[in-house]
Order: sequence, then structure tokens, then C-alpha cells
Amino acid sequence: MKKNKKNPILYAVYMNVVENQLRDNDPPESRKTFERLLEEGFSELDAKKLIAKVIASETFWIIKKSDAFNHKRFVNNLSRLPEDPEEGSI
Repeated sequence: MKKNKKNPILYAVYMNVVENQLRDNDPPESRKTFERLLEEGFSELDAKKLIAKVIASETFWIIKKSDAFNHKRFVNNLSRLPEDPEEGSI
């Protein structure tokens, strides 16, 4: 069985999105989550990776369901970190 390897291009794209969200404070929930994760003892890099997982999850649902960005689902999944995002949750 093949090991699941990270795609370095997608990783860079999602990390760039996180950087942009934090820089622009848009959405503000990403900045709040980042600060919360730092307070909980996560490194800056690990906190950004966790936020990137939520962005990737939301992107997956946008593509899979031909859906629009769901702010409520996104914020809910940010609030769950460091737990994995709930697939398709609202």
C-alpha cells in the first residue's frame, strides 16, 4: 500500500492562504484561532498547519459539492482545532 505523501505545491498554496488571512485579519476567526493555538502551546508553524487543514477541508467541500464557501462551517471547524475538521459539518 502506498503511503499518503503531501503535495508540496498544495501545501505551499494553503500555507500562503493562512499567511494572507493572518496578515489581513480576514476572516478574523483565523487570527483568533491562531492566537488561541499559540496560547495552548502550539508552535507558529503547527498552528498555521492546523488552520491550513481547515482551509483544505472547506476547499474540498466547495469542489465536491459545487458549493459556495460556508463561513459557519469554516468557523465551526476552526473552533474544533486541534481536532480534525468535521467533513461537511455546519
